[in-house]
Amino acid sequence: MCRHLAYLGPPVSLRSLLFDPPYSLVRQSWAPRDMRGGGTVNADGFGVGWYPGDGEPVRYRRAQPIWGDVTLPGLAEVTTAGAVLAAVRSATDGMPVQESAAAPFAEGRWLFSHNGVVRGWPDSVVSLAAALPVRDLLTLDAPTDSALLWALLRHRLRSGVDPAEAVAATVGEVEKAAPGSRLNLLLTDGRTVVASAAGHALSVRATPEAVLLASEPHDDDPGWRPVPAGQLVVATSTSVRTRALAGA
Repeated sequence: MCRHLAYLGPPVSLRSLLFDPPYSLVRQSWAPRDMRGGGTVNADGFGVGWYPGDGEPVRYRRAQPIWGDVTLPGLAEVTTAGAVLAAVRSATDGMPVQESAAAPFAEGRWLFSHNGVVRGWPDSVVSLAAALPVRDLLTLDAPTDSALLWALLRHRLRSGVDPAEAVAATVGEVEKAAPGSRLNLLLTDGRTVVASAAGHALSVRATPEAVLLASEPHDDDPGWRPVPAGQLVVATSTSVRTRALAGA
């Protein structure tokens, strides 16, 4: 059911987020500790997005298991950033395994990831898709639930909706159309991260100068805190706020 993380803070190497921790994202690709909702490994692709400066992010995505990519370790060793979003994918049955289906999805400064599944796909969300501009449907990154979620969320962002409200509203409308869906979303512009805890685990570790949100803690640091189900998190490098998703 995928694993993902988002980091904001002083520049760190990608290696320190993806490889070095004892329960790193790479380890979670083959030995996750909390795969509620099905799945055993996250081997159907991966992606990393980071902000090298004040401009748009850079992405590195592949359709293979993260542990099998021979380029990433060296890239992660020499690349540093103060804002990162990364994910490993477990494809839902019937959905394609291709690079364009791997998070993070992107537009402008935005990076997006989804951990979970839309129940009854695609029939359950036909009415939601029908409300999108036709061009958005014709240019979906991939024929997957995560790509449609990104299109729904992106449409709100383009309309000027506040990012936290956009995430909450997207989760709410999909939950109504497809009950039982698992909708842990991560959205960042490199300055702020918005995350939902809706059907899957989410944890946060905050220090005075950095914040890390992740599907599961990547080490045994006592600073990790679980985010209760049904909560929305809005975080910067120096602050973390939570509130209920419903009515957000």
